[in-house]
Amino acid sequence: MEVRVYRGRADEPAADRDVTADMLTETAETGILAVRVWQPHRQIAFGRRDSHAAGYETAKAAAEDRGYHALVRRVGGRAVAYTGRTLAVAAAVPIEDVRQGMCDRYDEISGTLVDALSELGADVTRGESVDAYCPGSHSISSVDAAGEPHGKLAGIAQRVQSGAALVAASLTVAEADVAAIQSVLGPVYRALDVPFDPSTVGSVATAGGPTDPGVVREAVEDALVDGRDQTVVRVGASTVGSD
Repeated sequence: MEVRVYRGRADEPAADRDVTADMLTETAETGILAVRVWQPHRQIAFGRRDSHAAGYETAKAAAEDRGYHALVRRVGGRAVAYTGRTLAVAAAVPIEDVRQGMCDRYDEISGTLVDALSELGADVTRGESVDAYCPGSHSISSVDAAGEPHGKLAGIAQRVQSGAALVAASLTVAEADVAAIQSVLGPVYRALDVPFDPSTVGSVATAGGPTDPGVVREAVEDALVDGRDQTVVRVGASTVGSD
């Protein structure tokens, strides 16, 4: 099977978001798998549910006051912080029926991420602690002394349209980003009146893996490509997270 691999990012957050949307549309039209692993601009990606909450404008202002661009993403979930070093993962998968395969796609990408991070030395598992950010049943966390998930480092969401599904994940790599995410999501989640325990934020580094996003980006991309013939698509003038 062929795969299109997108590398780099557009120079503006809105344009960068459009790259992933276009990637999904092209997969729906061509039936060709596409993957993208990159470092988005510094931003808070709010879920649609957030955007309809009574405290959304306050939450948006809290993000912007701390230097984060605010946007509403097209996949589900609650607010997620990207520090400028945080990785985003996207796989545009061709599908035949929008009513089938959602759970399988979640299982496949979460398994791929767990395997890739484990090979890098991170002690990770599927699941998350209570009151983690962007709560959901498809998350990846570090493992505490009792063998339980604690320290969420990746959340996974999905968007389905005719002909293709986008399976997307945020992935915190560097230990320094833990404090940054705690600092911005605290006031954001308070404004949205959503429970959030800052101690549940984790990273690949705190789970025992590398602290360099470039190393993790390459490993995750390789795992998603999985030996398929690939065509590389360069994105924009910026090459952040591309090499």
